[in-house]
Order: sequence, then C-alpha cells, then structure tokens
Amino acid sequence: MQLLSDASRAEIDRWIAKYPPEQRQSAVMAALRIAQDQNGGWLTNALMDEIAAYLEMPPIAVYEVATFYSMYEREPVGRHKICVCTNISCLLRGSDEVVAHLEQRLGIKLGQTTEDNRFTLKEVECLGACVNAPMMQVGREYYEKLTPETLDTILDGLE
Repeated sequence: MQLLSDASRAEIDRWIAKYPPEQRQSAVMAALRIAQDQNGGWLTNALMDEIAAYLEMPPIAVYEVATFYSMYEREPVGRHKICVCTNISCLLRGSDEVVAHLEQRLGIKLGQTTEDNRFTLKEVECLGACVNAPMMQVGREYYEKLTPETLDTILDGLE
C-alpha cells in the first residue's frame, strides 16, 4: 500500500531534482516535512519507511533525522502546534512568562495537547528571531515581541 500521495511524491521529486542523482537522500528533510504535512502534522514509522525506500536510503537514517530535529513530530499533534522558543535570548526577554501564560490560557503544559486537539504546546530551541524575542511559531508563522496581550490576540485569531 502506498502511503505517500501522488501529490506528495511529486513535491518530493521536485526536491530530489535539486541534487545530483546519486544524492537523492539529500531531500530527506523536505520529504519528512511533506509527509508530515500530508499526515496531519506527524510521522508514522510506516511513512518514514516509505520515505527511506523512495529516497533509497536505510530507514534508520530517516529515523535519525526525524528524531534529531524538533520540527518533526512522532506523535499526533493539535491542529495548531505552538512552538515557544525558550533559548537564552528569549528566556532573557520573558519566554518563561509566555509559557506560563499559554499554559494557563490553554490548560495544558509544555508537550501536551488540548483535549479538543486544537492546540499542542511545544518548547523548542532557537528559531532564529532573537532580535525580537520572546517569540513563538504557530504552523509556519512567526510571532515576535510577545506579551500576554499579543498572545491572547493571536490565540483568539486562530480557528
């Protein structure tokens, strides 16, 4: 049974084409993102095995990438994955207050998902927006210079 959709395979093929033919495994990070998006935000072992076969690489090499980087999820996540940077720049600028506010507002702790599967709250390392700390990422959007008020506005604007 083919787990990767034809559309996902076509998108992966566009990434494979960016590398020399003998280096198709270089598209592994893009392939994982594409498969994760196709699967509602998380990766199964079967999906990773299919990626490994498609890219002609050992499954363990795909698992290593998927477990090393925080953007890949190995368990189901909420419709909105909120990734809060808690690295030093954000911490010095109040990420602990951001986390406390989100935990209180959502009724969950870091690493948890709301009962309605609407939100998952995740702690992540640097997202590269230190100049505007504290910051978080929701889906593919960055939100910077966060305060309790801006957090509430952001959350209220999510479907």
